[in-house]
Amino acid sequence: IRAFLRRVRNNATTKLTACCHFEILISMERVPNEVQELAHAVFAMNGRLVSAGNQLVEHLGLTSALWQVLAALHYADEMLPAAAIARRMGLTRQGVQRVLDILEEKDLIEFRENPHHQRAKLVSLTAKGKKAIGSAERAVEPLDQKIIRTLGPRKLREAAKTISELTAIITNHLEEEKP
Repeated sequence: IRAFLRRVRNNATTKLTACCHFEILISMERVPNEVQELAHAVFAMNGRLVSAGNQLVEHLGLTSALWQVLAALHYADEMLPAAAIARRMGLTRQGVQRVLDILEEKDLIEFRENPHHQRAKLVSLTAKGKKAIGSAERAVEPLDQKIIRTLGPRKLREAAKTISELTAIITNHLEEEKP
């Protein structure tokens, strides 16, 4: 590009063409596509969500990671083993297992026998765990309400639907790409 610009230094018409070409090249390099823009926005939102979660539930002796797994158990229709929790959350089984071990130490969950699998124990919230999830949800209620007031329920439902659709596309793609 520099050589091209040096050659056109004294010719106004060519300078304009060179400038336009240069701007196009810059815009091609700097402007991410819509998927990249969304991915960057989701990464940024996730970081803020984790930070806010940590700050809002710290007084309960929880972190965002602990709260996230408690919520997954709370909203599940049935008791789940660690691997199923991990799949639903898009995390590794090992990572979820580490969190479950901490939750068990805090007496927020308990492991139960699984009639379908001897080694994959089912996870259940204890009374203390149910109380903790309720307390966490009350702690974030003001932020939830502020988001609802600012964006509105329709926009939030559309965002949730779009994110769910993207999750399905990514999941299917990864499954197709497996060797």
